[in-house]
Amino acid sequence: MAKQVPSARKRTNKRGDHKPKHVAPKGTNGGRRTYSLSTLKPPMGSRKKKVRVGRGMGSKLGKTAGSGNKGQKSRRGYSRRRGFEGGQMPLHRRMPKRGFHSPFRVEYSVINLEELNVFPEGETITPELLRAHGFVRRAKDPIKVLGDGELTVKFTIHAHAFSQSAKDKITKAGGTFAVVA
Repeated sequence: MAKQVPSARKRTNKRGDHKPKHVAPKGTNGGRRTYSLSTLKPPMGSRKKKVRVGRGMGSKLGKTAGSGNKGQKSRRGYSRRRGFEGGQMPLHRRMPKRGFHSPFRVEYSVINLEELNVFPEGETITPELLRAHGFVRRAKDPIKVLGDGELTVKFTIHAHAFSQSAKDKITKAGGTFAVVA
């Protein structure tokens, strides 16, 4: 009987592929990566698989599927309303209420007449000019002129609202005012 020679065993990598390790993988150019639509994939760790619950006891999330045993929170269709505190008197009902708060209240940015003395005589003062010079900070608020202080120059002023004393002092100084809609 002839003696058998052992055949050369194929070398396999960890995955069991029969490719030598020195061959560059598909989509690379000698170690440099080349990209095409067929080789694009998201970076490692950027995509996470969704946890699939209720798939048997071996998955650690079978049976109750992470909802625990019994009670309102374990039932299907459970949703708690905003501010619910488990039957305890909720915070919005524990806090005292005083007076009336109108939901339609208009919040004005106010400016006093004495602050407007820095403008030259005959100037037309508009809300845009007041915002540009830094008299009013919030851009969206309407502007109300109040009659605090004395007015020494005459000018035309446009604003969203005026107090009665401001109207009187502007006309007394020889200026005019106009309400902006």
